[in-house]
Amino acid sequence: MKAAVVREHGGPDRLVSEDHFPDPAPGPGEVVVRVRATSLNYHDVFTRRGMPGIKIPMPMIMGLDIAGEIDELGAGVTGWSRGDRVLVDPIDRVKGALMGETVHGGLAERCRVAVHQLIRIPDGVGFDDAAALPVAYGTAHRMMVTQGRIEAGEKVLILGASGGVGTCCVFLGKLTGAQVIACGSSPEKLARLVSFGADQVIDYAKADFVSEVRRLFGKPTRREFTGGVDVVINYTGGDTWARSLRCLRRGGRMLTCGATAGYDPKTDLRYIWTYELRIIGSNGWAREDIEILLAMVQAGKLRPVIDRVLPLSQAPEALRLIEDREVIGKVIVAP
Repeated sequence: MKAAVVREHGGPDRLVSEDHFPDPAPGPGEVVVRVRATSLNYHDVFTRRGMPGIKIPMPMIMGLDIAGEIDELGAGVTGWSRGDRVLVDPIDRVKGALMGETVHGGLAERCRVAVHQLIRIPDGVGFDDAAALPVAYGTAHRMMVTQGRIEAGEKVLILGASGGVGTCCVFLGKLTGAQVIACGSSPEKLARLVSFGADQVIDYAKADFVSEVRRLFGKPTRREFTGGVDVVINYTGGDTWARSLRCLRRGGRMLTCGATAGYDPKTDLRYIWTYELRIIGSNGWAREDIEILLAMVQAGKLRPVIDRVLPLSQAPEALRLIEDREVIGKVIVAP
């Protein structure tokens, strides 16, 4: 089968298209899915580069988010049939495996999956929209709704709002009734964020976002619950972390689900206790997050933002676009 394969860690040239990678065969309790759409995530960049302390078996087919049709059934599989449209939960919660990292993922024509990872795609939901959901949208839903409990009327500052997680945070914030302040790095991205419903936008390539927040909402005060925003979404870390804390009102909360720009930023703990700030972590997604999102897409309440759809032969270019942050929303690879 055709596949995009990594055989050793390194730069963009390590992801190579191959025409004769061995076809998967289903074992007991497994199916083979004919892949119709795979969405890429920044996690795939880390997998290709190599991550300290995480051993990736080589060769590896990346791609966590997979939507397609069941093509073969393994022994003992019941309740499913060939041709069923399915979305794959990227985490095998029985074996502790992760698609595209410890077992082969979706950058191929076919993919072997444990049956307990399958989620039926509802009628009216396309493969591209379904594949956009698990990692980015599932993570955003868990962070904002399950963990963060965003409420109507709250002021929510979203850093990196134009990516997959960020665009979903904008949508979920508006569906909740929050006031959304979205940060981006180009006029094009800011214009799109406004079209997604953002109430205010900040170009942090041209202006200090802390100063902009204080201009819009006032400087947070230590003895009163005025100034600043109620919530900051920060999954970049790095040099934005400490500055994000200075945007929060007394009693505000920081929500985080990652650290794409650095996991060990310097911060001042006195600021956290002085302003009674809450730091709330969120790790990935649960199956119910994905199921809720699929229902929202089916009902027309949510439409994933897909920047572009590329063929499997252009998988290296698709990952480059993610790595260089040249996209708004998701990039889909369609074998």
